[in-house]
Amino acid sequence: MKSIAVGMSLTARIALWAAGTGLVLMTALIAAQVFWRYVLNDSISWTEPASVMVMGWFIFLGAAVGIREGYHLSFDVLLYVLPHKAKMVLYTISDGVVTAFGCGMIWFGWQLAEKTSSNVLPSLGISGAFDFIPLVAGGFLIVIFSLERIARRLAGLPTARFGDDPVED
Repeated sequence: MKSIAVGMSLTARIALWAAGTGLVLMTALIAAQVFWRYVLNDSISWTEPASVMVMGWFIFLGAAVGIREGYHLSFDVLLYVLPHKAKMVLYTISDGVVTAFGCGMIWFGWQLAEKTSSNVLPSLGISGAFDFIPLVAGGFLIVIFSLERIARRLAGLPTARFGDDPVED
């Protein structure tokens, strides 16, 4: 299990770096668009759709890493009064629901990509399916990271929760 955790940690680190790079790239594209439009009195037609596409990537990759690190939303009031074993059961149910959500992202994102694959994004000249690939990729990462959380818990290993100390892999 620990070797799987190391692999998942590397995957999460790569996804987080890609998300950060995407954020910087989107910022540069928007800055270029503003410069060209307001300083040079011209406009670059492809920067806005490219920025939106890059934004999809960094949102979904970052969200998946947030799931792995225990930063997803939760309602913890009841957990303060429950015994440890009941908490672990509820945490596992929560991770199961998140896994199902990730499966939905994959399924419906794939359907959207299929339906728009014949469309061409005019300013970029690429298939419309590229708009939905981040949804599928993010869903896949959410599924594997949520399953890892469940497996860690079943193996008796600590699993990160929001507000807790960081968990070593």
